[in-house]
Amino acid sequence: MPEIEVPSELATTQSECNGEAGRAWIASLPGLAADHLDRWDLTVTGGSMHGMASLVLPVRTSDGTPAALKLQILDEETESEPVGLRLWNGEGAVRLLRSDPATGVMLLERLDSSRPLSSVPDGTKALQILTELLARLVAHPAPEGMRRLGDIAQAMLDQVPAALPTFHTDEERRVVQTCASVVSDLVSEPGDRLLHWDLHYDNVLAAEREPWLAIDPKPLAGDPGFDLLPAIDNRWDEIVASGDVGRAVRRRFDLMVEILGLDRQRAVGWTYGRVLQNVLWDVEDGALEMDEVQRAIAEALYPYL
Repeated sequence: MPEIEVPSELATTQSECNGEAGRAWIASLPGLAADHLDRWDLTVTGGSMHGMASLVLPVRTSDGTPAALKLQILDEETESEPVGLRLWNGEGAVRLLRSDPATGVMLLERLDSSRPLSSVPDGTKALQILTELLARLVAHPAPEGMRRLGDIAQAMLDQVPAALPTFHTDEERRVVQTCASVVSDLVSEPGDRLLHWDLHYDNVLAAEREPWLAIDPKPLAGDPGFDLLPAIDNRWDEIVASGDVGRAVRRRFDLMVEILGLDRQRAVGWTYGRVLQNVLWDVEDGALEMDEVQRAIAEALYPYL
């Protein structure tokens, strides 16, 4: 059994984000990995990989099938991942082969981690590929028991009064108040689709079974409009390079709305909801100014209100 090395970057991130629970999970990782390699009769075939919250080991099953063992701390976000993957059953997303509900460990279909969708140089083509995948994912109704966008949106609205004084300019407060106002009009109709919640270009990988498949969902029951922002605020340098930020943002937004067949006003509203969520997260992290990208997106969509 090979020794499992925990990347220092992952250990640092877990310590910063999850404190003692994160450090305890990091300490448990070698044993957790060894246990599942043994229980599921897996052989490690390469070096470990990691994101901000997970360790991934390339493995081979007993019948020779290439796979990936994913280990991540079990919390409200990650516990729903195998539920969503099982429902999608490989349609537009990586296929779940096995999972351990007690630990959150998953055995996944092996994809090509060296070829994320972000490597596609044509930004419009990449956005179309991502959006067509998203259309397949949100075609499914969310199962009972899934976290609900309505609850998350109401919690955000409850935080706004305390957050407003932290913003130092009238324009920043205007952005927050606009987002909150639009979300308050939608909170009673949050939708019931199975959302990915984090579908950006690095969460789409090349595959053999299909050209591209989505990975790393944080499933949520809600309106597909809430899933647009990650594809809009990633590859931001291309937005800036266009010379007209507002127009470029609206172009991405309009393409996604068209492919997904969404009601534009609802999509605008839930995109503001996503901006509001990101801004409130920044406030919790002690940010003293509003993120320029989130503000730019909010301002770009003002003509659609």
